[in-house]
Amino acid sequence: MSTILEPGQIEASAVAPPFLNLPPANLFERRAERLEHLAEGNALGQYLMLVARLCRLQQQLVDNPPGDLPVAHERQRLCIRHGLPPLAADSLVREGSWLAWLQALLERFDEASDGPLGEALRTLRESDDSQRKGWAIALLAGQYDAVPAALVPFIGAALQAAWSYWLLALPEAELKPADSLAQCPACGSPAMAGVVRNRGKHNGLRYLVCSLCACEWHVVRVKCVYCESSKDLRYTNLEDDRHAPGKAPLRAECCPGCQRYLKQSYLENDAAAEPLADDLASLALDIRLDEEGFQRLAPNLMLAPG
Repeated sequence: MSTILEPGQIEASAVAPPFLNLPPANLFERRAERLEHLAEGNALGQYLMLVARLCRLQQQLVDNPPGDLPVAHERQRLCIRHGLPPLAADSLVREGSWLAWLQALLERFDEASDGPLGEALRTLRESDDSQRKGWAIALLAGQYDAVPAALVPFIGAALQAAWSYWLLALPEAELKPADSLAQCPACGSPAMAGVVRNRGKHNGLRYLVCSLCACEWHVVRVKCVYCESSKDLRYTNLEDDRHAPGKAPLRAECCPGCQRYLKQSYLENDAAAEPLADDLASLALDIRLDEEGFQRLAPNLMLAPG
């Protein structure tokens, strides 16, 4: 015997989509592989290969962490209970537990001491903790003029490795949405990109990817994550004859209301897509949208804008 549900009962019985999707333990290894693949034939190929090297070092640090979780369990519980990010970047970056991760990264990065890359490494290695902390605070605040551009990928790599490890080390907890759709519920950092997933319970759902800890949180599709408008959104991708209209694996959701955009990877069109790697490999799209008057608010901690 079947039961007929009334509209109200249907809504009540619907299963809410999972709010969180945590990154895999081998996130940085997978990211490095994607960067190496995308570097072939890309105008920024050498830079993508450099970032791939950093990603492999990030994975080494996550597998052998130079420090423990800096947030006591009771503090975590209090933050979550009051709807605050338990790994709040604006406070933890000042407390400095991540500095051990930067030091470990610099010790593992074996590079000749000549050229711009060697100069950047010398600058970092000769700096003290106070200076390093000041650069990191500016980077996470989006104050790129206060951070030498050549230092950004090294500082960003250390920050990402530390926060991603801390995220995965958190006990299971029910994180709550932040005040802004584009704000990470785990650390409070802005989203870097979106990803539309294609498997299991996440199939067809859009998740925003944190620029710092790589936490993913669900936000409904076809809605501007900045002004929350759904009116006249357009989806723009680089011209590519390999993909049929509407089937591009990476598109920017552009809002004419607030003139902002966010890139999105569609895994049903490319299951190997990785938000940070694909973002760096598609900077030509950012240039095009900038020329059209759209503004990017999503940071990528491995590259200084401009």
